[in-house]
Amino acid sequence: MATRARSTRARRLVAAAVAAACLGGCATGPQANPVDPLEPLNRGVTRFNDAVDNAVMRPVAVAYETAVPQLVRTGVTNFFNNLVDVWSFANSVMQLRGERSAQTFMRVNVNTFFGLGGLLDVASEAGLERHREDFGQTLGRYGVGPGPYLVLPILGPSTVRDTAALPVDYYGGLISNVGDIPVRNTLYAMRLVDARAQLLPVDRLLRDAALDRYTLTRDVYLQRRRNDVYDGNPPDEP
Repeated sequence: MATRARSTRARRLVAAAVAAACLGGCATGPQANPVDPLEPLNRGVTRFNDAVDNAVMRPVAVAYETAVPQLVRTGVTNFFNNLVDVWSFANSVMQLRGERSAQTFMRVNVNTFFGLGGLLDVASEAGLERHREDFGQTLGRYGVGPGPYLVLPILGPSTVRDTAALPVDYYGGLISNVGDIPVRNTLYAMRLVDARAQLLPVDRLLRDAALDRYTLTRDVYLQRRRNDVYDGNPPDEP
């Protein structure tokens, strides 16, 4: 009886939490959520992105996950992570973060020279933590606010600040500096497919969730970017 009572109480608490989240997620308009004043437009772009994803990106990612062995996929992920680490190092330097810059510099060298060009993540096994940095975070470190939430066609969740930083991130990345256009486009395509395949577990979770996917994605993205800027210790919001 006690076990049944606890089970019933737990179900009621879960139901109440879901109902509260749904009520909060369904509210729209600037007064309901000032971080998303463009919500009607963003939802329209989200529907477009979902249609493209369902028609193209997700089937390709599923086929890639099914056909390519896990060991090979891990190597591809490590390779692109190593390229991203180079740009992370540049942003750490721009943020005047000496220790983090040194760690990322060591990561790139260790993985490049001892990890077969980055296919193996030797640095993580050696205890060198990855610090992912981009120009949007650099702007945030210098006091530039994120601005309103913005959903970009194909690219997905962003903010005004992160959108403004995209050209710098693009030209600062190593792939954009590859002179051979077919090779560069192939690398971009491989990186896109690999990134989408990594999101498949999250995608399955969102598809099974009863909450509003748009609201959940927005809130998680904004919280993650805020944590990125403040290294997981953001100041209290008013």
